[in-house]
Amino acid sequence: MSALTLLIIAAVAIAVLLVLVILLDVPAYVSLLLVAMGTALVTGISLADIVDVMIGGMGKTLGSVAIVVGLGSILGRLVEVSGAADRMARTFTEKLGAKRVVMAVTAAAFILGIPVFFDVGFIILTPLIFAFARNAKTNPLSIAFPVCVAMATLHTIIPPHPGPVAAAAALEADAGLMTIWALVIALIVTVVGYFALQFINFNSIELVPSPADSTKSEGASQFSLGEGGRVPGAPTTIFVIVLPILMIMAGSIMVMNLPEDSPLAPIATFVGKPATALLVGVLVAYVLIMKITKWKKNVISKVADSALDSVAVVIFVTGAGGVFASVLVETGIGTAFSDVLTSIGMPTILAGFVIAAALRIAQGSASVAILTAAGLILPAVQAGNYSANQTALVTIAVGFGGLICSHINDSGFWIVTRYLGLSVSQGLRTWTVLTTAVSIVGFLVTSALFLVVS
Repeated sequence: MSALTLLIIAAVAIAVLLVLVILLDVPAYVSLLLVAMGTALVTGISLADIVDVMIGGMGKTLGSVAIVVGLGSILGRLVEVSGAADRMARTFTEKLGAKRVVMAVTAAAFILGIPVFFDVGFIILTPLIFAFARNAKTNPLSIAFPVCVAMATLHTIIPPHPGPVAAAAALEADAGLMTIWALVIALIVTVVGYFALQFINFNSIELVPSPADSTKSEGASQFSLGEGGRVPGAPTTIFVIVLPILMIMAGSIMVMNLPEDSPLAPIATFVGKPATALLVGVLVAYVLIMKITKWKKNVISKVADSALDSVAVVIFVTGAGGVFASVLVETGIGTAFSDVLTSIGMPTILAGFVIAAALRIAQGSASVAILTAAGLILPAVQAGNYSANQTALVTIAVGFGGLICSHINDSGFWIVTRYLGLSVSQGLRTWTVLTTAVSIVGFLVTSALFLVVS
């Protein structure tokens, strides 16, 4: 099929999916699988291979999502249902004031977002976001979105996150210089995003129950403290939340600085994996919270299990989003986008951003979009005789292209919308618009720096 035909099919597939989910109220999980199968049929994927492609997409997505979402949800549930999140929120709100709390949480998210993957940090912080919002009597989105701006920006432009690391390797960019520039640019984007979001009134957006908010979760009220038990204090809450984050940070720093043949490298890799860190965090939280609340073993076990009940939809819908994205990749729609754009001819930094953005919109994965776009513009970068600083900035521009327009074929879209209690249409009007705005602002800042550095 021609590139134009593939692009039309992609546009129609997305339109049909929106109609099914928004207008006809067909469950998102069913809609995603149905449209994925239909797209595969129309684009000529072999009948014998269609289901295998779908299963591959589901497995690939759930392999990275299910463990993180499951463990992160249990950790958040223990903190939330025990009353620890609300107590911590009250403590900080009383000391800092509601407006300063939003700024403090955003600053903390910026620091955490440097080594911690977006989905991991987001899932861990979401129960606290709801608790802070309750105490400040504000919509959780007013806190969540500044946090997301910081963490999503860092996830797509700074090592050790996979997309930026792969792009730096492909374009032979200096990782150290790239990290320095990425920190400066991410700080600018986060500050701009923080102040811009203060002018938006989120109170008109009515949220549905979220797995991160126990006050709206079915059955949460049944868990009361045991005899002589008390609510965990802020130090305990901070410790159980920060512990897995510190493990990820320590692992990442060690991996980046140890020689490849060091006997400590495998240990550092293992310790820094989100699955390892979250499992340790859950076990520590389990012991500490049970001891403080005086919950019996069967009670705390039910609390933990209730977290998995509430996130089942998140996991399944996210996996179905991976199925749809996998079909789009298999059809060659993403390649068609990049072929059209590379033939146009444009400045290298703009080409990198636009190609990555097109691939991101077409197939959903930021990391795939960033890596593919970097490979496609490599000849132009080599021919451009750019300085080390300029090459680093071109690589960052590619990263911002991979951030743009998170929508229904992106697993992150489903995690964010379901955890924040947003419907699909609300997610498209808020989260999709926000990622697009952040992407464009980041690219403009990066381009401005590219023009003045040498």
